[in-house]
Amino acid sequence: MNTQMIDGKCYARMLSGGAAMLAAHREELNALNVFPVADGDTGTNMLLTIEGGLAKANEACESIGELSKLFARGALLAARGNSGVILSQIFAGINDGLAAYDCVGAAELAAAYEHGIEKSYAAVQNPTEGTILTVFRESTEYAKANLDENSTVEDFFRLHIEEARRSLSHTKELLNVLAQADVVDSGAAGYLYIAEGMYKALGGQELSYEIGASGGNAASVDIDAFSRDSVLEYGYCTEFLLRLTTSKVDPDSFDINTVLSVLDELGGQSVVAYKQDDIVKVHVHTFDPGRILSRVQAFGEFLTVKVENMNLGHSQTEIAKPKNHKNFAVVAVAMGDGISALFSRMGADQIVSGGQSANPSIEDFVTAFKACDAENIIVLPNNKNVILAARAAAELYGDASVYVLETKSLIEGYSALSVITPGITDMDTLTSSANRAACDVTGGEITKAVRDATVNGRAVKCGEYMAISEGEIVAVDDCAEDAVLKMLEAADTDLCEIITLFVGKNVADEQRVSLTEQLKELYDECEIVVYDGGQDVYDYLVAIE
Repeated sequence: MNTQMIDGKCYARMLSGGAAMLAAHREELNALNVFPVADGDTGTNMLLTIEGGLAKANEACESIGELSKLFARGALLAARGNSGVILSQIFAGINDGLAAYDCVGAAELAAAYEHGIEKSYAAVQNPTEGTILTVFRESTEYAKANLDENSTVEDFFRLHIEEARRSLSHTKELLNVLAQADVVDSGAAGYLYIAEGMYKALGGQELSYEIGASGGNAASVDIDAFSRDSVLEYGYCTEFLLRLTTSKVDPDSFDINTVLSVLDELGGQSVVAYKQDDIVKVHVHTFDPGRILSRVQAFGEFLTVKVENMNLGHSQTEIAKPKNHKNFAVVAVAMGDGISALFSRMGADQIVSGGQSANPSIEDFVTAFKACDAENIIVLPNNKNVILAARAAAELYGDASVYVLETKSLIEGYSALSVITPGITDMDTLTSSANRAACDVTGGEITKAVRDATVNGRAVKCGEYMAISEGEIVAVDDCAEDAVLKMLEAADTDLCEIITLFVGKNVADEQRVSLTEQLKELYDECEIVVYDGGQDVYDYLVAIE
């Protein structure tokens, strides 16, 4: 084919093709981990991000500028994990270049993709070469440099993909950790699959993607969590897309505050509502979803409706309980029922469910911010792969000053949260104190290797337990409890006062009791604190203070 111009319908098919190709290789991307840990989520994060864009895009939209705007907005809100957020920024930049057009050719596409370079690099505080950023930049620059006035859209994508493949293979040369683990960058590999899927769809290959096929982060419903004798404690997480109809309202002049007034009148909590053209998207926690759905139907008709009983643990963010307006509130990311409950007791106003292997989206954070009812919000991402999404949400949210602390683990979040007290009103003092606490704690994670690997010169075999601290494997053992002891032995515990242990969901009681007794005997001058964390993947999380 020799396609000179593409419109919105064609671009929508191409994006769907990109999602289909990404979905086909999701697990492969998840497995491209530097550390041999069963916590890879790059493929899932990128797929959920692009799926969010497709959910907002109207395939019947003929203008590529309009289609691109809808897709970019949806991808932004759904973005999660570093790779997902960077991907959303790539498409946000491409949208900047496409916004003024109904259809484009190779030259306009190349210029739009250059906007994607600028936007994605700007989203990262310290851009690292050898990642998705490098592959997208080099492939875009190469394609543009080799176009001429006769080049087709196919020429642009062919050149773009050729260079992306070369660039991807070179990521090992740019990042030593990739070379040692003998893997390419997972985010960059994911982008290449998207580009290949778009190219194949452009060429007429049938590649379709069904919205919802990613499965999201959803778990199976535990219906026994709500019995005949249960009392509805948390209400229902209710989400819907409403198409404004001309028979009921003027869609062009309709004010979203009309919907917000209804939700407020009916006692809705954790409200997120926005309007894109004639589509209204609403997320609300309520004890009576029927009343809300009935009232808003006066403005149009539903495209989708989802209602979930939050007693079953399905909501991404806990329902906000009525509270007085506060000077500051804390939003903390946590995984594991025990850790989530602990963080709430320590003063976190909102818990955003997620972490390693289940990164929350930008929209999850915005929902939590809405529920806080505070002038200032402190955010503890508690995972290095969640920080970008938290920052992006902070930029979107305009109803409070949001402070994102760069806590890179649950241990750092735990330490930061321990010094955040209601009595302090100066936000600079409060955040500085929390940052210091996060930096001062020494943390460790104990988990089982899922493959043979060598990381920074340390060899580990599949099935062995690794103790990981400060991004390094510091101990390896056949037994998880012995890995904990080896990690502590290697750490500087001379001035240690407290050792805190968070026990994972798969650890047996006898293992926990035995390890606790050994710690009390070996570190008799330290306070030993043990929590049932309930976290996945990591048998133990350890904090040394």
